Amino acid sequence: MRKYTSAARMPLWKWFLCLIFGAAIFLGLYVGSQYACAVIASTWWQQALCLVVAGVVGLFLYAVWTNLTEHRPVAELSMKRLLPGLGGGFLLGVIYFGCVVGIMALLGSFRITEAHFDAMALVTYLSYFFLVAVFEEIVFRGVLFRLIDDRWNTAVALIISALVFGAVHLMNPGATIWSAVAIAIEAGLLFGVVYKCSGNLWVPIGIHWAWNFVQGPVLGFAVSGNGVEYKVFSTVLTGSDWVTGGVFGAEASLPAVGMGLLLTIIFLCCCKKDER
Repeated sequence: MRKYTSAARMPLWKWFLCLIFGAAIFLGLYVGSQYACAVIASTWWQQALCLVVAGVVGLFLYAVWTNLTEHRPVAELSMKRLLPGLGGGFLLGVIYFGCVVGIMALLGSFRITEAHFDAMALVTYLSYFFLVAVFEEIVFRGVLFRLIDDRWNTAVALIISALVFGAVHLMNPGATIWSAVAIAIEAGLLFGVVYKCSGNLWVPIGIHWAWNFVQGPVLGFAVSGNGVEYKVFSTVLTGSDWVTGGVFGAEASLPAVGMGLLLTIIFLCCCKKDER
């Protein structure tokens, strides 16, 4: 029987290679799968199916990679926790964004004017943001956060993974230093804490999936600076960019940062209670 090799016990060179190559491999698969689905699929249902399958394959390959490099069962992808973790995370993501737009509405900066419904477009976007959530959580929580946490401690892992997560979004349209900092705080810290507290990737994947899906194709905000071609609700945003997030989207808004910090603190408190 192969012995489990924790990151803390790995030779530093092996740990470093697992970190760098793990992140690079899954970032490459992330980009490649999006391109492949765009080329292969010619209809909306083919594209939706391709995106979901690519996400599932990504999870399988992460399990294979982790088993090969660390010789352990991948408890963070336990099938027993798939439905409660993914479903609970998705619900929390919906509530998260609902609170954010609720605050905007109370401040007079957000208003819905009309609604449109296109099931084909909605399913395609739902599938696409599943793929996004899967691969970004694999890279930033499954590889980066987890390996640093195992090697050193949670505080270091949270800070580094959150800063890197925010920094990669500087490449997005309309990005600023503030938008990168906002994402690091509201999402980088929250997803890391949620992963640590839940012990699985399903919950942060669910939150990430719902957050992108609701803010983009449902309510029409730009998703990390990337606009959407279809939205269920036409909305009007007025007032300061500090409240609405401006061209980058709600992720660059103070309500989003405030809600992310609040949820991070709540999860941290719950984790500490469980440890007692």
